[in-house]
Amino acid sequence: MDDRSFYHSVQDTTESEEFLEHVFRIILEEAVRKGMDVREKVCNWKDPEELQSLLDLELRSSKESPNKLLEYCQDVFRYSVKTGHPHFSNQLFSGLDLYALAGRMITEALNTSMATYETAPVFVLMEEVLLKKLRELIGWQTGDGIFCPGGSISNMFAMNLARYRRYPDCKQKGLWALPKLVAFTSLECHYSIQKAAAFLGIGTDNVVLVQVDDRGKIIPEELEKEICDAKSQDRVPFLVSATSGTTVLGAFDPLNEIATVCKKHGLWLHVDATWGGSALFSRQHRSLLNGIERADSVSWNAHKMLATGLQCAAFLLKDKSDLLKQCHSASASYLFQTDKCYDISYDTGDKSIQCGRKVDCLKFWLMWKANGTEGLEKRVDRAFSLAKYLVEEIKKREGFHLVMEPEFVNLCFWFIPPSLRGKEKCDGYWERLGKVAPVIKERMVKKGSMMVGYQPHGSKVNFFRQIVVNPSTTEDDMNFFLDEIEKLGHDL
Repeated sequence: MDDRSFYHSVQDTTESEEFLEHVFRIILEEAVRKGMDVREKVCNWKDPEELQSLLDLELRSSKESPNKLLEYCQDVFRYSVKTGHPHFSNQLFSGLDLYALAGRMITEALNTSMATYETAPVFVLMEEVLLKKLRELIGWQTGDGIFCPGGSISNMFAMNLARYRRYPDCKQKGLWALPKLVAFTSLECHYSIQKAAAFLGIGTDNVVLVQVDDRGKIIPEELEKEICDAKSQDRVPFLVSATSGTTVLGAFDPLNEIATVCKKHGLWLHVDATWGGSALFSRQHRSLLNGIERADSVSWNAHKMLATGLQCAAFLLKDKSDLLKQCHSASASYLFQTDKCYDISYDTGDKSIQCGRKVDCLKFWLMWKANGTEGLEKRVDRAFSLAKYLVEEIKKREGFHLVMEPEFVNLCFWFIPPSLRGKEKCDGYWERLGKVAPVIKERMVKKGSMMVGYQPHGSKVNFFRQIVVNPSTTEDDMNFFLDEIEKLGHDL
């Protein structure tokens, strides 16, 4: 073998560029045109064993041809769920904004890390502009923040900062420097609060789940009672995590009342607004988050209601004393040198627990530029309007029953098939009803017609949870959801 071959690129750029052009065309056709077309399937469902046999997942010692690689790319689209489809409402995210998609593709092409200004000059400045605008929507004129890999990590940041502010020695001395800390949140909280407590060594037993009312909102009087009980047991309350938009019911905790309790007891108030935060864009609906400006920190996921695409999770902080950096920094001298040729305050990477940090701001910034604040407000208002329309349609139809009147865009309802109607007082009614949603879900997924989530909740048996956020969804799609559920469940 000629040793000179090692001096040449291992890639044939002509061949790979041609391959890339074909892939871009596949993305445009499959993800955009077909993926958002109501006439197409949401998914081409296969059970795991069958899918294993259909996909060539084997990694070989020799390279494969570009044509073969393109076939693999087609297979990925063929058997993946189309989350941009108007009939996908399985999660709290749905839809495809094409400007945000363009930002995501540019981000991947540039392949840089947000750790330092020298490697991400445009994005460091862009991120700060976005964070400032989000803080202004909350009602803060100053503060700090950073984009995180998901709302769960944002919530963990809040818990870590609350602990650090109260006991800064814990950064060096660890758990040995701490008393028995207690955090408070609601029974309807996101599971990430308990995960954060486990990860940080606080322990899930030290997360007090406070009682909620019949709409799923935390009861402030119960919160204060739990705080006082903890203090009487020589435990140390340090954090309250309120929720603005609970995962299942879409409930918004009463932030003003909670903030008053926190102020009285000197506790950090974090608001998990990962789901409901985007209502702040709407002058009509932002009252759901009244009092959020009194929080110490906020988690807000733009990839949910605003459809920026996964992931786009902002952690926002009222504090302006560089608390994020103080708490998380390790001051690695090979990365965060102090004698650089620019203002090193722009090296924001030490605010994060990550080193390599993905660029999450471009897709949001480009989408915001393309729509304007007014356009994003219309997007939010439209989701509320469609949710209201769906509620009205549910009330008109026999066999559909709301779990409760929604205040957000989570619509929770049972479909009662003909065989169970009028039999609410019969033995076994609720047990039988609880089996309806899973069967209909299986049928819709295997048919590929749509995806709608379901779950039990407390004493309530399985019900559907329709999430209305896809910017492409119409009133016709709302009617289709109900028609399809009736069709798939008429014989149950």
